[in-house]
Amino acid sequence: MTEEFLPFARPCISEEAIAEVVACIRSGWITTGPRVARFEQMLSEYHGGRHALALSSATAGLQLALLALDLKDGDEVITTALTFVATLNTIMLAGGKPVLVDIDETLNIDVSKIEAAITPRTRAIMPVHFTGLSVDLDAIYALAKKHKLRVVEDCAQAIGTEYKGKRLGSFGDIQVMSFHPNKNMTTGEGGAVITDDADVIKRIERLRFHGIDRDAFNRFAKTGSQEYDVVLPGYKYNMMDMQAALGIHQLPALQGFIEARTKLAERYLELLKGWPGLDLPQLPTYANRHSWHLFTVRLTDAAGMTRDTFLAKMKEHNIGIGLHYQASHTFSFYRDTFGWQPNDFPKALRAGERICSLPLFPTLTEQEQVRVVKSMKQVLG
Repeated sequence: MTEEFLPFARPCISEEAIAEVVACIRSGWITTGPRVARFEQMLSEYHGGRHALALSSATAGLQLALLALDLKDGDEVITTALTFVATLNTIMLAGGKPVLVDIDETLNIDVSKIEAAITPRTRAIMPVHFTGLSVDLDAIYALAKKHKLRVVEDCAQAIGTEYKGKRLGSFGDIQVMSFHPNKNMTTGEGGAVITDDADVIKRIERLRFHGIDRDAFNRFAKTGSQEYDVVLPGYKYNMMDMQAALGIHQLPALQGFIEARTKLAERYLELLKGWPGLDLPQLPTYANRHSWHLFTVRLTDAAGMTRDTFLAKMKEHNIGIGLHYQASHTFSFYRDTFGWQPNDFPKALRAGERICSLPLFPTLTEQEQVRVVKSMKQVLG
C-alpha cells in the first residue's frame, strides 16, 4: 500500500483556534475589528511592549515599512542575494534600488561585505534571518549607526528567534513578521510590523487602509462616525478578524511549536551526520536561538544528481521537499534590470542551485522523519 503524500510543511491549528474562527464568523464582524486589536496587543506584549501593526502579509509589511522611510528615486537598500523575491520586490515597489551582498556559510548575509556595498545613496540595510537563524545584528547596527542608515529586518522566517538572549522584534529599528501557513505560526495569510518608531507606525497605519485616518471598526461601530479624512493615497493591506482569530491562539502556542521544531531539527542533524552527498545547516559562533522555520540541506557533487532531480525522485516516494530559494539575482527581471551576472554572488548562486528543505513541522512524527531519511538513502544511493 502506497504511503500518503508527506508535505514539507503543515500548519498546526488547535480546536480552540478553529472555534475562535467560527465564533468570529457568527459574530457578524469578520474584517478588521476587535480581534485584530487584541492580536496586535498580544504581539506588542510578546515583543516587549513595542508598537505592533497587523497586516495582510509580511510582503505588505516590508513595502509599507520602506514607504514609511520615504525613499527617493535611486535610494539604495542593501540586502542578501539569497532570499524570497518579495524582499527585492518590496524595495522596488517602495521606490528604492536593491543592492545585493553575498552570503556566508550560515546562508545569511555576509556582514563582513556590507560596508563595501554602502554608497552615498544607501538609505537602509534589510537583513533576512534566513530559515529562522538570526543574522549577526550587532555588526549590522554598528554599520547603521556609523553611516546613519535605517535597518528593516526581514523576520518573515524568524518570529520567536533570539539573538544573544534577546527576542527578534524586542529591540532594534523595524522588524517585519510573517504568518503564512508554512511559517512557525499562522493566521492563514498575514504579517506584522514591529518598531519603537511612532512616526513609522503612524504612517504605516494610514498606508495600510487607503490613507483613511481611522479604521472601519471605529467608523461602523455603534459609537463611531462614518465621516473620515484621506490624508494620503494608501493601500488595502489590513488584516481581517478571521485571520486574527487564529493568531490569538497561535502566538501562545509558538514556544511549543519552536521546541518541537528544534527537537526534529536536532534529530535530522544526527541522522544525516556524515552523509557525503549533503551539506547540513551551519550555525554561527554567536549566541542565538534558532527557531527552525526550515531545515535546509544542500546537495554536494557526491550526491550524483541535481537538486531538481532529487526533488522529483523524493516526490516519487510521496515526500514533498521545498525549494528555498533560487538566488534572487538569477531571475530575469532583476538580471535584465541591473545587469547582474550569475557569478556576481557566487555563494548565493551555488546555494540556490543545490538547496532544498526537508519536511519540518510540529506534528511531524519520528516515524515520518525516519521515512524521509530512509527515502533519501534510497534516492541518493
